[in-house]
Amino acid sequence: REPPLRSPAGSMALAALLLSLLLGRPGLGAPGQGAGTWSRFARLPYPQDQLFLHDTFPDGFLWGAGSAAYQTEGGWRQGGKGASVWDTFAHRPATPPGAASPGPVGGDVASDSYNNLFRDVEGLRRLGVSHYRFSLSWARLLPNGTAPLNPAGLAHYGRLLARLRELGVEPVVTLYHWDLPQALQDAFGGWASPILPQLFRDYAELCFRHFGGQVRYWLTMDNPYVVAWHGYGTGRLPPGVRGGPRLGYLAAHHLLQAHAKVWHLYNDHFRPAQRGKVSIALSSHWIKPQHMTEKNIKECQKSLDFVLGWFAKPIFIDGDYPESMRSNLSSLLPEFSEAEKKYIKGTADFFALSFGATLSFQLLDSQMKFQQLESISLRQLLYWINSEYNNPQIFIVENSWFVSGTTKRDDAKYIYYLKKFIMETLKAIRYDGVNVFGYTVWSLLDGFEWHRGYSIRRGLFYVDFQSHDKKLMPKSSVLFYEKVIEKNGFPPLPENQPTEGIFPCGFAWGIVDNYIQVDTTPAQFLDSSVYVWDVHQTKKLIKVDGVYASKRKRHCVDFAAIRLQVSLLQEMHVTHFHFSLKWSLILPLGNLSLINHTLVHYYQCFASELLRVNVTPVVALWQPMIENQELPVSLAKYGAWESTETVQAFVEYARFCFASLGDHVKFWITMNEPSVKNLTYTAGHNLLKAHAKVWHLYDKEFRRSQKGKISIALQADWVEPACPFSRNDQEVADRILEFDIGWLAEPIFGNGDYPEVMRAWLHRRNSVDLYNFHLPYFSEDEKKLIQGSFDFFALSHYTTTLVGSEKEDAVKYDHYLEVQMINDITWLHSPSRVAVVPWGLRKLLKWVKSKYGDVPVYVMASGIDDDQNMVHDKLRVYYIQNYINEALKAYTLDNVNLQGYFVYSFNDKTAPKYGLYSYVANQYEPKPSLKHYREIIDNNGFPGPETPELLCPEEVASCPECHFFRTRKSLLAFISFIFVAFIVTIFFITYYSKRVEKRYK
Repeated sequence: REPPLRSPAGSMALAALLLSLLLGRPGLGAPGQGAGTWSRFARLPYPQDQLFLHDTFPDGFLWGAGSAAYQTEGGWRQGGKGASVWDTFAHRPATPPGAASPGPVGGDVASDSYNNLFRDVEGLRRLGVSHYRFSLSWARLLPNGTAPLNPAGLAHYGRLLARLRELGVEPVVTLYHWDLPQALQDAFGGWASPILPQLFRDYAELCFRHFGGQVRYWLTMDNPYVVAWHGYGTGRLPPGVRGGPRLGYLAAHHLLQAHAKVWHLYNDHFRPAQRGKVSIALSSHWIKPQHMTEKNIKECQKSLDFVLGWFAKPIFIDGDYPESMRSNLSSLLPEFSEAEKKYIKGTADFFALSFGATLSFQLLDSQMKFQQLESISLRQLLYWINSEYNNPQIFIVENSWFVSGTTKRDDAKYIYYLKKFIMETLKAIRYDGVNVFGYTVWSLLDGFEWHRGYSIRRGLFYVDFQSHDKKLMPKSSVLFYEKVIEKNGFPPLPENQPTEGIFPCGFAWGIVDNYIQVDTTPAQFLDSSVYVWDVHQTKKLIKVDGVYASKRKRHCVDFAAIRLQVSLLQEMHVTHFHFSLKWSLILPLGNLSLINHTLVHYYQCFASELLRVNVTPVVALWQPMIENQELPVSLAKYGAWESTETVQAFVEYARFCFASLGDHVKFWITMNEPSVKNLTYTAGHNLLKAHAKVWHLYDKEFRRSQKGKISIALQADWVEPACPFSRNDQEVADRILEFDIGWLAEPIFGNGDYPEVMRAWLHRRNSVDLYNFHLPYFSEDEKKLIQGSFDFFALSHYTTTLVGSEKEDAVKYDHYLEVQMINDITWLHSPSRVAVVPWGLRKLLKWVKSKYGDVPVYVMASGIDDDQNMVHDKLRVYYIQNYINEALKAYTLDNVNLQGYFVYSFNDKTAPKYGLYSYVANQYEPKPSLKHYREIIDNNGFPGPETPELLCPEEVASCPECHFFRTRKSLLAFISFIFVAFIVTIFFITYYSKRVEKRYK
């Protein structure tokens, strides 16, 4: 069956795909065509293009993991291995100025893969990968860089290839991954020497002869930018030569020549028999313009030319360096002869791309950013490569991010970066037409991370570097990645699909305004003075002194502000309007000695006018605000909720409100969204007692006559374990839910006391760390008073947060609760960085039902901020559509007793950037999201072709025309008066005309 017209995610993703097609996929590329990347992605539809894409990769897509010899092998003195430049660099007593120390032991032992070959391969078997990228240690095969061959090294790699063949894992072999034999550096000066290309060719020939029959994918070298620039230019990395830019460009020149020699060697002598492919692993960053100007975009293009294009253009286009390098570097850049250009051009069978934490924000020289902003958008880089280099086949041979070196097995941050990169690859394939045929996670296991030593980890498998046996322990990322491989991506799941259906009769469709616009300016009709109109001279009204007309009573129509707000609410078609009273203004002194009767009358009028147009007022007695917590000043200054006097004052205030407004208000909230983040345990204790006393007050003294209902509204954002496979993270999530929601909910909706999780945790913290956080105790009478003091469960829900147990980011780590806040960077986010996670609402509603039973539930506020630009209101449209759809799933599929949903907020004047009405130049204008919400209200949900019709009692008894007349009584009365006056006038004119005629006769 076709999805409904307003299908949330599916149709939006399809729209993004169609628009990306309209904006154009890259055709045959040419140097400079990549410059269109930035403007293209700036035009993609928002938020559709940023939504998570539930789809799979093409059949036969390659999934793998990788490692590098020096990072993982260890065994630096075993089996006849010679020293590499990294061995020498790691053992230096002091590093050059400005260079990073690689650590006390470097890669001497690292992950000890040399002695644990079958251990590593078992990790590959568990993952279910199709390929494994690893590098050969040049110094292990040729200890001196040239002959003689080391048999032990040859046997080691032979065993590895044989085991991979047994498992059906394709080897992707790198000939050179930064670990140049030290002997070649000492004898010739390393890559600064023109002799190295030929020596590298000889080494490659040995590898092709011995291993080529088992290898289909070869990479000549990894990331020549880092080798040339930081090995021979800046000296940050081995061999640590500080030769400046000229030597850096010369080393790169020789690296390109070496690569070309090896490609031609394979192409001429080994390809016919071995039928493999050869390329070079090129690393790149991504850069975005500070401003979308032509000049800044040119600088971004130049940045990519200087890093990636430096090597890619000679190989994939014309054998020469990018024009931007030639024009900017002058004599610093070596030149290729015409013969060399032809020799280098086309020396790659596919584009091998490395992208991630090695270069990005680390080894990219700041001068090569050209004052633009570095970013980590893999998708845009893939599109740029596609446009710039003739739509090549792309093999991502290294990609991931990192976690702290102290992180053990719950590597949530790593997972979400991995998720982002894989998602961007999928979008590049499906949306942008980029030809990516393989993806490689870096790395298979934790190892030595070059200039950062062991301060970070990038492995899927955890290695305890201090242990003797160096066992591999799977991290949470292993569970994530093996599922991606198993499913070949992110196939659509039933729970991700929108549902069809409608909500029950009497469902409360509401809108929220924290505090209504109060304007008690009296209308002109309340002036009792008498005026004379001077029609002859001044043409003005002249007040007659000492003469007064009889005063009339105040009427609600005297408040113009009310009429405007009510008319705006009518346009929404909402059935309920939720707002809060201002305790500090109604009772300025905190007691009944001073009452703001004008304001009370205004609230009475507002509620009565709402009822007149069939909108139910939902009124909160108190909502905390920044200034004095919205308490009367006398209470705020003397303890606020820390004081029991505030409890009693709140009861008296509530009694006054019930008596004054109860005839018009049947839906009460005692306290709206009390912020547990800002509450002490004593304040929370008193707040609960105050709520309970007010509930019982209403129940005993007002419910019978006023027939209303009353409860408390709690802020309830969902909390999800960052690693869904981690028991530790699940425990943290459960703990945070109890502290954030259960703290106030459990005493009221549960057993009358605080959650046991809270008490146990605080006891542990107080005893172990000598904290003094005392959670008060309720007496038995207080428990009975508080337990059951509700008529419904009201909650405000805006977003979902991820929490983990591993400390990763000190800024976002809560030491008291031992919780790490994590961000899923694949989620959609608002301008203020609030995550848009519709499914979190459904999980929350299920959690409420599981803990507190079949209690009636109202989502009392739910909304998102957005740009005030009308175009960007699309985010709020998406938010409303999908959050309400998840609420419908909770009602229809999970049997949650959901009875209402309120959108936050009414207008931008009282809640800037959140409103369904914009407010500009004293005018309210409906946003597209208002019209969308109104459509959902009119349909009572998301009816589909097979949704049974729901006949509600009030709808059966009414007709569409009745609503028109019922909501326009004042207008109809006025029209009726004019009509009657007209008839009477005609009657008198006719009557007296006839009398005059008779008189003359």
